[in-house]
Amino acid sequence: MPTDKLLLDSMRDYIAQIREEGMDGLPMSDRPIAPMRVEARRTAIVDAPAPPAASPAPPKPAASVELFSKYPGLEKIGELAELQKFIGNCTRCKLHGGRTNLVFGVGDPKAELMFIGEGPGADEDAQGEPFVGRAGQLLTDIIERGMGMRRGEVYICNVVKCRPPGNRNPEPDEVEACEPFLFRQIEIVKPRVIVGLGTFAVQSVLKIKTPISKLRGIWHEVRGIKMMPTFHPAYLLRNPGDKRLVWSDIQDVMRTLGRPIPGRART
Repeated sequence: MPTDKLLLDSMRDYIAQIREEGMDGLPMSDRPIAPMRVEARRTAIVDAPAPPAASPAPPKPAASVELFSKYPGLEKIGELAELQKFIGNCTRCKLHGGRTNLVFGVGDPKAELMFIGEGPGADEDAQGEPFVGRAGQLLTDIIERGMGMRRGEVYICNVVKCRPPGNRNPEPDEVEACEPFLFRQIEIVKPRVIVGLGTFAVQSVLKIKTPISKLRGIWHEVRGIKMMPTFHPAYLLRNPGDKRLVWSDIQDVMRTLGRPIPGRART
């Protein structure tokens, strides 16, 4: 059934993700696992009345106001340097206790292309800049050799600004504390296109749980901006055969931006 296939796809993506993070096992809990009531859920889905036809949704300017209201004054900030100063020596979530450097973001403040990852790793935490480790070097190759752009022409940032311990996924309260800053970065830079890198970043930004294997290669929208999900560079280091899929996604991005595909890389 479709639900079973979606569950299997989700498990495959989760296993690939923990491999990216250097884990060789799954976390266990001492708490008993409650049995799933599959049949009841299926019945509820089948018997539920069809929703009425939706009319076109009006713009929701209040969404930004509601999100930014968590930190009064955030909605008035119009420059990245001002935003970085506003964040300051952040202690708004528990991640601050283990960080070396807060990793704000880097690149052209008026870039037409933005890359969003999950969070800083060890190299990024040490240097205070996103995507500077092995995965970052691969991202730089994609930008410079694949796209024919300079790294400084794009803007690169993460869902959270501090490194999670052991490179684990950020927890919901950590994302909640940091996401107003990410969305303010998006609204300040105003890129034409966003590339979401990896399962966690894409699911966090789009607020969905669909596996990255089902999301990549398909255009989505974030606050009126086109977003292309694709695999994280760290995943490609362990699965180089999937570079062709990422290259296909990147070519779509370049076409949307109206940029030529470098001659030797054109497929």
